Amino acid sequence: MLQKQVAILPVPFDWGASRRGAAGGPQAVILAGLEQKLQQLGLNYSLHREFHLQDPPADRRSSKRMKHWGRVHDMSLAVSGEIARLVSCGYFPLTLGGDHSIAMGTIAGLTEHKQRLGVIWIDAHADLNTPRTSPSGNLHGMSLAAGLGHGDSRFTRLRGFSPKLQPGRIVLVGARQLDEGEKQLIRTLGVTCFTMQDIDRLGMARVMEQTIRIASNGSDGIHVSFDIDCIDPGEAPGTGTPVRGGLSYREAHLAMEMLAETGAVTSADMVEVNPLLDPSSGTARLAVELIGSLLGERIL
Repeated sequence: MLQKQVAILPVPFDWGASRRGAAGGPQAVILAGLEQKLQQLGLNYSLHREFHLQDPPADRRSSKRMKHWGRVHDMSLAVSGEIARLVSCGYFPLTLGGDHSIAMGTIAGLTEHKQRLGVIWIDAHADLNTPRTSPSGNLHGMSLAAGLGHGDSRFTRLRGFSPKLQPGRIVLVGARQLDEGEKQLIRTLGVTCFTMQDIDRLGMARVMEQTIRIASNGSDGIHVSFDIDCIDPGEAPGTGTPVRGGLSYREAHLAMEMLAETGAVTSADMVEVNPLLDPSSGTARLAVELIGSLLGERIL
């Protein structure tokens, strides 16, 4: 992983969520010291500030079951194209959100080159809703389902193919707020889901050992999609959908450190940092620290 140049792709987009503000996440994480962190680690990196989205408010396509779907769709097409280009050039894509709907584009771009991609989804939520099951109609809660081929075809067939992911290589870590439709889909597909109860009982190290084994089995790379709301809001208040009882500071770092040790991680998302909800910028600084651990930073 460390032999590749890291391509930082900021995606300032928050129309997939009900609460605005995550569009400021990429800039907040960069200002919190992301570039300095990569420099300290001796990593080659490039910051792709030249990547621009079309003006989201200009697209008013929306529905009760898929709010602002036109804006999310345009964003997903743009992100998927850029991610596919970065992978083809040999980069390690590090995508900064934005809300978690950006992962629709990330996954579509990655799987154009990696047909057996393992995905580790570290999140308080499963993001496995569809327009039929979603209580809110917010598309950031449908991103993983779309990658698995469930939901509206405009999202499941981004870049012309579906499904993009295989359930046997998907692992959810840190889930603690699941909708009924998501629970049913997890059981139907056989997706591995380690809830906070599992982490409490087994410990983070054992959960991550099993997670890595499942996601890496026969895969051609592992994508880590990290939603900052997986962490307890006492540590990470700057996020739009906080849920009490999340990962501790050290549990989150241990997960990232163990993933770095595998050498199998080929891409990552860091999403849902909302600087409007944390004027102290502590959540953005935590995101930088966790990215550092994922990319090889060690205590000793």
